[in-house]
Amino acid sequence: MAIATQTVTVEAPKAKVQRARNADGSALYPDYLPFYDPLEKVEDIGEFEHFDPGHRADPKLPNLLATATKIVDLSPSVGTEVFGVQLSQLSPEGLDELALYAAQRGALVFRDQDFGDIGFEKQKDIVRHFGPLHVHGWAPHPAAGSPEHMIIYDHAEDLRVRKSWRGRSPVQWHTDQSPESQPPGTTFICMLESPVAAGGDTLVSSSVQAFKSLSPRFRKRLEGLTAIHTNNDGVTQEIKNNGDGAVMRRAELVQEHPVVIVHPVTKEKALYVNPVYTKRIVGFDEEESDYLLKFLFDHIAKRQDFQCRIRYEAGTVLVWDQRVVNHSQTLDYPAGERRHAFRLTPLAGKPIPAKIEEDDGECARDYARVQLGLC
Repeated sequence: MAIATQTVTVEAPKAKVQRARNADGSALYPDYLPFYDPLEKVEDIGEFEHFDPGHRADPKLPNLLATATKIVDLSPSVGTEVFGVQLSQLSPEGLDELALYAAQRGALVFRDQDFGDIGFEKQKDIVRHFGPLHVHGWAPHPAAGSPEHMIIYDHAEDLRVRKSWRGRSPVQWHTDQSPESQPPGTTFICMLESPVAAGGDTLVSSSVQAFKSLSPRFRKRLEGLTAIHTNNDGVTQEIKNNGDGAVMRRAELVQEHPVVIVHPVTKEKALYVNPVYTKRIVGFDEEESDYLLKFLFDHIAKRQDFQCRIRYEAGTVLVWDQRVVNHSQTLDYPAGERRHAFRLTPLAGKPIPAKIEEDDGECARDYARVQLGLC
């Protein structure tokens, strides 16, 4: 008996998309390669009055979204990708609305931007709209100048970033520069070059939702507490890893901040601690402080229900409000591949402490808790 046969045609696999790179392996943006000067010093900005531009914003965002073609939320709680908007072309009113939208959504992603091509001075002029620009204590800036540009660089020719995380997980949730007396607000990262295939993403967690997801009674125990933030670990690592080549532009920072803060524009409460910089709860014994902070740090890291992941390619700009999110690098790509970006970091006002209100009706307004009989 004849056996029926069937011919199956197998298509050749399609080539994987690779991110932009130079054929000779050189950097796409050589003017932004890192520069280290162990003798460089900078003065602290000092105390200043800050008016958040989000206060001036039209809540309908007509100037920011005038050219938007598509808006996609990356998760319910945090992260939104906006298509069709060119950040370099925004008016002052559009930048005001950008500040408000970043405060509301935590993190905003804009692709195919010309921001990396408009030059140091115009980049700084745009980002200064949100506050005076921070100069990092030891991270590099471009060899061509501009100390306000913090260069993010990992490549076979420069392994300082990898050395700083040697022997421990590079996934470390934090808010940049929280030990400053007036920490950052609306912040920009411009990606210049990403690892060829994938990786080098930024993880983002909503500090607003991190606070809201705690039980109302527990939230009340956190309000009114303060914590010490310091960058002493980073200082130690810089000196240990780089010896005579270590850069130390400023003195070590130590600052006391509220554990729960209120955003000056949205009035949302947010958990303001992070595993990199927050060291102890003021007024608690060491064991008590360690116990509480470990719980809060685990809460931030493990609750993927209020996180999102930002994927980059050259020309992607991430704008986020440091007062309402924590974030982390990943370093999940092969060692030696190039990840190259710059950060411009405007400082904002002093963190506003949340007021202690013993019975503010929050639990009764939380539909999920009411449904589960938890109030």
